[in-house]
Amino acid sequence: MRLILLGPPGAGKGTQAKMLKEKFQIPQISTGDILRAVDEDTELGVEVKKIMAAGQLVPDDMVVDAIKERIRQADCATGFILDGFPRNIAQAEKLSETLIDMSLAIDNVIDLELDPEEVVERLTGRSTCSNCGAMFHQVSRPPKVSGVCDGCESKLAQRSDDNIETIQKRLKVYEESTAPLKEFYKKQGNLITVEAKGSVEEIFSHVCKMIER
Repeated sequence: MRLILLGPPGAGKGTQAKMLKEKFQIPQISTGDILRAVDEDTELGVEVKKIMAAGQLVPDDMVVDAIKERIRQADCATGFILDGFPRNIAQAEKLSETLIDMSLAIDNVIDLELDPEEVVERLTGRSTCSNCGAMFHQVSRPPKVSGVCDGCESKLAQRSDDNIETIQKRLKVYEESTAPLKEFYKKQGNLITVEAKGSVEEIFSHVCKMIER
């Protein structure tokens, strides 16, 4: 099963990706993780590290090459979940070309839909454990003790970019660059739309029902 997760910031892509990873025993592939872990002994690795060290964006071709190397690994034989890529049409086209060359195809593109107003409410109210990365929300999933992680009891903190001004900028970028991917994959016939409302478990149940039809 090969999946792509789409959705605005705050829609819960990372959370759903982790749950899908556990249920279907396929790796969650984040481009950030791939680029940080790319083999420094290869020509691609040397170039990627140089670009990242300079604080520049890694070109789409290099990102796709890194993804290609990752999905060639044994744990991707039965599938994978792309979390955070592609982010625009150009990236989607490059990814499609690469997968065709590898005789692979994406089974489902899961679009987690969420209203902009709810995105703002979710992101301004969330906090993350500084140790284990567990996420909490002051309304939907408050910690048992304010400011303390339920699991490891470490301190919770709000991300610096979880403020209204930054969130609105991220939403604008999403609408301009990433949202058009919905039409791109709809034309390919593999787009699934799931309303990202309700509990994490309810959303996950809807996602599973759609991809297991």
